[in-house]
Amino acid sequence: MMRVAKFEHVNVTVANPDRTAAMLCDLFGWHVRWKGPSKAGGYTIHVGTEEDYVALYALPDQQKARRDSYHITGAINHFGILVDDLDATEQKILAAGIETHSHQTYDPGSRFYFHDHDGIEWEVLSYA
Repeated sequence: MMRVAKFEHVNVTVANPDRTAAMLCDLFGWHVRWKGPSKAGGYTIHVGTEEDYVALYALPDQQKARRDSYHITGAINHFGILVDDLDATEQKILAAGIETHSHQTYDPGSRFYFHDHDGIEWEVLSYA
């Protein structure tokens, strides 16, 4: 009998994988699982938990996205991060000098969003 498939990772291009990895480790308690050279002369860091992670990829020469991702077919709009304590996590994000926005509560939980230094949107949510 085949097991239900599980989401394991996503790969996103960032300006500085080390900087983004440090931010994610600090904010969410994650750790670097692997880092090294990767596809097309790039550099990648895998950051997350033992079960799943975000691959942070950069090329020596790359372009920044020109438009809001919600208007580009195939773009990633945001990453949703589930936490136990939404208020404590938000305080940690604010203390890091990052603005939060779009606070919402509806069934089944509460959430807010923030944009990182690359303009990537992160949704932080809790069902507690």
